[in-house]
Parts: sequence; structure tokens; C-alpha cells
Amino acid sequence: MKKKKFLGTILLLFSFSAFSFIVFIVQPDRLYLHGVIFEVRVINGFKNNSSLPLVIWCSSKESDLGGRALQEHDDFSWKVTTKLWKSNQFSCTVKWDAKRKSFDAFKVPRDFYRCGNFKKCSWLVTEDGFYFSPDEINWKKDFQW
Repeated sequence: MKKKKFLGTILLLFSFSAFSFIVFIVQPDRLYLHGVIFEVRVINGFKNNSSLPLVIWCSSKESDLGGRALQEHDDFSWKVTTKLWKSNQFSCTVKWDAKRKSFDAFKVPRDFYRCGNFKKCSWLVTEDGFYFSPDEINWKKDFQW
């Protein structure tokens, strides 16, 4: 069972005349913190695909980021500012040779804490799958082609 991190704000209201206090706990992830900026990056991690680039196309319900052809070690990156009235989800379709895969590159409920303190959400696409990292040092395989 995964433990959910709790990062909340505790507000204390004191009443000196009654010698009592009230504690309010606010969970920012419930509101998806309006206005938080995330950086999303997809990197071509193939070892030898110089003759055939990795093609990627990303979009959300509100915007189309377009497509790119990524050579070895090239990347495609963008910033997402969370908004209460928008979907806050970006999906990408990646194609290499006969392989094609669609995935959610950014999704607030899943990535709010996963992208770390610096709000960096990086993906490394390799021959054997898709790896995620909040720091581009420690990569964890999320899924295969």
C-alpha cells in the first residue's frame, strides 16, 4: 500500500480569552494549487536511431503543442501552469519505426507530488520503454512500448 504524502498548511486560530484554539488543515492537492508551474520534458534516449527520428506530438484539450522529430538526445519541453478551470493534462503520441504509443506526459492528480519540489516532469523514451524522473538522475520505468 502506498503512503500518500501530506503537504498541507495548518492554520491556528487562538482565542486568548477562552484559552482555546481551532486547527484548520488545508490540503493543497485537493485544489490542484491554481497557478503552479511545471516543466515537462520528453527526451529521445535511443542509442542508435540517427537515420530514423523519434516523432512526438503532444496536446491538451485546450492547446496543441504540435509535433517534433527528435534525433538522438534531442528533447521536446514545455511549461504547464495549473488552472482550476482547465484540464491540466497533456497527452503525447510517440512513433518510432512501426512502434506507436500514446501516454499522458502530464496529469495533475498523478504528477503533482511525483514531479518533486522543483516541479520537473521528465520522460526518457528508449528502445525498451518509457522512463520517468523528477530530477533526470534517477529514472524509473513506467511502461513499455
